[in-house]
Amino acid sequence: MAKKRTVVVVEDEDAIRRGIVDALHISGFETVEAADGITGLREARRSGVDLVLLDLLLPKMDGFDVLAELRVTHPVLPVIILTARGSEDDRVRGLRAGADDYVVKPFSARELLARIDAVLRRTPERPQPVVRITGGDIVVDCARREVIHGDRDRVPLSEMEAEILQRLAAHSGRVVSREELLACVWGLREGGVETRAIDMHITRLRQKLSGGSTEPLDWIVTVRGKGYMLGPGLQLTTEDAAAAPKSP
Repeated sequence: MAKKRTVVVVEDEDAIRRGIVDALHISGFETVEAADGITGLREARRSGVDLVLLDLLLPKMDGFDVLAELRVTHPVLPVIILTARGSEDDRVRGLRAGADDYVVKPFSARELLARIDAVLRRTPERPQPVVRITGGDIVVDCARREVIHGDRDRVPLSEMEAEILQRLAAHSGRVVSREELLACVWGLREGGVETRAIDMHITRLRQKLSGGSTEPLDWIVTVRGKGYMLGPGLQLTTEDAAAAPKSP
């Protein structure tokens, strides 16, 4: 069975948000609701999101600002702007800021669902979540949040440690900046947490990953001045691969 796609609905008007959510549920989508810009940005940055419906006139943080900050950490996440601002200047500004489409209120549920389907069809498939990471005789079970050292002990990971490792694994091959970790793991904007807190979590994570291994590997590489990336030589098992039947 195909996994349901998840849409974040960022809309401050309760009646409109409720109507959108109901239409999405009927069409087989999972939804996450947000009534202000800060909450919307945080929810949009969570793992597993397939598309964002974003109003522009939002409390706490303007929709254009939400879009700008979201594009820093999620450059290809589909975003459709929903707004009463129908002027050409606003539409052009939204599209230039990185929106994938623009729907002017009032709109019908049928039109909105057609726009969503069109945007999702032309969006590259999102990478499957990594459920297991293997390096030498050490295995990380992402679902159970634990490190398994061969036939020896099992070391639990904190929620933050597991989120950091999964973020690095999901973007294996590129550097993940401290700012991106702040946004996607802590759900905070830049400056909300001292970067030293991230470094401390990385240090503890490295200790748990390397402890007692007969084949020590560099699980997390520091790229000076830029951030961190997953080390080479690790085997990643995705959700689909883990669920596939074994060959006889």
